[in-house]
Amino acid sequence: MLENKYDFVYLFDVTNGNPNGDPDAGNEPRMDAETGMGYVTDVCLKRKVRNYVDLVKNGEEGFNILIKNDKPLNDKFKAAYEAEGLAVDKTKKGTDLPTELKAQQYMCRNYYDVRAFGAVMSTGNNSCGIVRGPVQFSFADSISPIYVNNVTITRQAKTDQKRAEKGDTEMGNKSIIPYALYRMSGHISAALANKITGLTEEDVDLLWKALLNLFDEDRSAARGDMEVRGLYVFKHESVLGNAHFPELNKKISVALKEGITVPRKFEDYEIKVDTSMPEGVSLIPYC
Repeated sequence: MLENKYDFVYLFDVTNGNPNGDPDAGNEPRMDAETGMGYVTDVCLKRKVRNYVDLVKNGEEGFNILIKNDKPLNDKFKAAYEAEGLAVDKTKKGTDLPTELKAQQYMCRNYYDVRAFGAVMSTGNNSCGIVRGPVQFSFADSISPIYVNNVTITRQAKTDQKRAEKGDTEMGNKSIIPYALYRMSGHISAALANKITGLTEEDVDLLWKALLNLFDEDRSAARGDMEVRGLYVFKHESVLGNAHFPELNKKISVALKEGITVPRKFEDYEIKVDTSMPEGVSLIPYC
């Protein structure tokens, strides 16, 4: 049972890496074509949270991960029916609402990402319905326009004999951003958690830990150096909140320092935090 609504602002940066490639643009870093601003999708960040939870909990009861590359989703839905003693492999037309709800509650109890982010679980013949998650992320937008640098690389390992006969090396490229600072906003609805998924305070604490350590166990040569630069949590005294997020969002300002036109490091930015909060809201700066 959650007694508090939460909003938060999350800052992270990348140095000489690609934080989130766009498959429609040759896997180059995602960028708004009109403004030149970079962005990282909510799906990308949720994936990293899932990976962190899966790593630290390692299959602990109640902390399984639904959306991961292990077995088909429909098999997991069927397993929920079997665990609850429900008749399996009925057609969607033959699945009654109480049965679906019971299976859905099982999924919420046993899968962390369902409790947090929700899930579409209505596929196959063992529907667990659709769950709206209480935890929502925005896209992360860069503070300044990004510059994408296409770096030429070579490789010596060949995939087949025909390629090997063409020469010693092959040419390739990787796309990187020399430096960018990103900002994301997030929200946790206590009302939705209590009514639908059963997200707990323990789950919320785990989310903060995941965000603070998001990139430590997610290192990759392609992603370069990625670091968390700020997590500012607004805790409301009530379930439905005590202030609107746009007002709270303005409490965290990030801007280039005077004289800096092209940022190349985190220190090129100035972060100001207004600690005066509306009544019923407290600020928890984790870093």
